[in-house]
Amino acid sequence: MDLEFIAQNWYLFAALVVISLLIGFDSIRRGGGGANQVSALQLPQLISQENAVVVDVCETEEFERGHILNAINIPLKQLQDQLGQLEKFRTKDKPIVLSCRSGQRANRAAAILRKNEFKKVFTLSGGLTAWEKENLPVERKSQ
Repeated sequence: MDLEFIAQNWYLFAALVVISLLIGFDSIRRGGGGANQVSALQLPQLISQENAVVVDVCETEEFERGHILNAINIPLKQLQDQLGQLEKFRTKDKPIVLSCRSGQRANRAAAILRKNEFKKVFTLSGGLTAWEKENLPVERKSQ
């Protein structure tokens, strides 16, 4: 590259650096605390092939209105205190897929599990909303 060109167009290069940093920070922020994301269409395969466990981190009332079949409900604010329920899956190295309505709480839950040395942590990309959008089965608590 010609240094004169760079000097004359420094503002373009500054903008490039800023945009690159913003994209990088956004990727880290969305990364689910080190968790991989799995799509609604990939999740049934992960469950059947690797015996993945789905943990829904919604509040109990929200969970009862609809959740993925056989999901375990541990609300996000109770997750740190309920890690014992998930210990048996860590020792068996089963994947744990975290779910919530939109995916935001699942990302925070993934960070908690990663801090506690869970290795195979996934988040459901788009949460239950994406699951329902694909017309996949939802279990509801009868009232």
